[in-house]
Amino acid sequence: MTFDEYKATYKDMPATPGVYFFFGPQKKLLYIGKATSLKHRVRSYFAPDLKEKRSQLIENMVTDAVSIEWTATDSVLEALILETNLIRTHKPRCNTRSKDDKSYNHLVITKEQWPRVLVIRGKDLHERFETNDIQYHFGPFPSGQLFREALKIVRKIFRFYDTPIPVGEERTKLERGKIDFNRQIGLYPEAHEHAEYVRTIRHIKLLFQGKKPELIRELEREMKALAKIERFEEANMCKRRIFALTHIEDVALIKYDSERFAGGGAFRIEAYDVAHMGGKNMVGVMTVIEDGQLKKSDYRKFTIKSLQDANDPAALRELLSRRLQHPEWPLPQLIVVDGGTAQVNSAERTISETNLAIPVVAVLKDERHKPKDILGNKTLINLHKLEILHANAEAHRFSIAFHRLIRGRAQLTPTPKKTRDILST
Repeated sequence: MTFDEYKATYKDMPATPGVYFFFGPQKKLLYIGKATSLKHRVRSYFAPDLKEKRSQLIENMVTDAVSIEWTATDSVLEALILETNLIRTHKPRCNTRSKDDKSYNHLVITKEQWPRVLVIRGKDLHERFETNDIQYHFGPFPSGQLFREALKIVRKIFRFYDTPIPVGEERTKLERGKIDFNRQIGLYPEAHEHAEYVRTIRHIKLLFQGKKPELIRELEREMKALAKIERFEEANMCKRRIFALTHIEDVALIKYDSERFAGGGAFRIEAYDVAHMGGKNMVGVMTVIEDGQLKKSDYRKFTIKSLQDANDPAALRELLSRRLQHPEWPLPQLIVVDGGTAQVNSAERTISETNLAIPVVAVLKDERHKPKDILGNKTLINLHKLEILHANAEAHRFSIAFHRLIRGRAQLTPTPKKTRDILST
């Protein structure tokens, strides 16, 4: 698939978490991936440095693809689970050829009186367990760190055992003491809660099967039944779990996913602002924040050359075009512009023409030029809100200072004689 063929699909793709699919001829499934932002992740497959960032295999896959489809999810956690289940079911050529399952993590729920929820390496799976010892099995999960972050989120919703040996078979006081301690801090269920724990295991199973709607319906039925018999504390627990599942807080997953596809380096934000007075002495600037810190050595100034009258979106277009002509400058993972939808559209069009995939957000101001909203990818905004506002404020300060300097120089420049004659008449 060429970049031009892809653009028709790209405009309809949402900037939300989800799973995407590359198809070849005859609807052959080539590749499945997950994303924090579908729009920007899929866009990255058409960047000029794809081979260096991913692999020759993935570059060939994009060339062979004839269509792209996607499924949006409510969270990155659900995208991770859906991607894993679909890869295991369909085994797309470019997923299976680029992965070594033996080194990846699997989620195993044991078949015991108190089932344990365990993370097992693929190479250890068959050494540690017989088939009859496993009640449920999910995976493989390619990214160990991302998967463990996901389990931390699940643990905040459901308590489960993850002890090295079966519960009840502890051989030492130390092993029993660890279980008692984890019960006290709420990681493990109490010994008298066996029936509830069996239900919890079923709920974890439904979540990792990608059946969150069914899980929520089941919890709602349990909540109503418990309330009816006046077991209000347990009913309230169901209510809290329903809320947690419908408002999954997976900022850690978003951050890790963003950093991983940024090449593992610092998260770089570039902010742009245009300053002028009625279109005169128009200038633009770029400011930079890396991992929350201003990087003043990378600031840049531009005098706008293509305009004579006030047109901020057009000035931003020139500013970004000139900036993107410098491949020696590090590319950002996020671009911040000052303004609204017009500025976002202008920036996205400019970036698209250079065959890059960089998300854009805009800081919308009130009549006193104070921030009142941020437009763009909500997951990135929630994760980097303070840095976005800081970068925007710094760009505004820098552009005003540069404009005053240029305006001051212009006022000191002698007016040509012909112009003085016209002005004096």
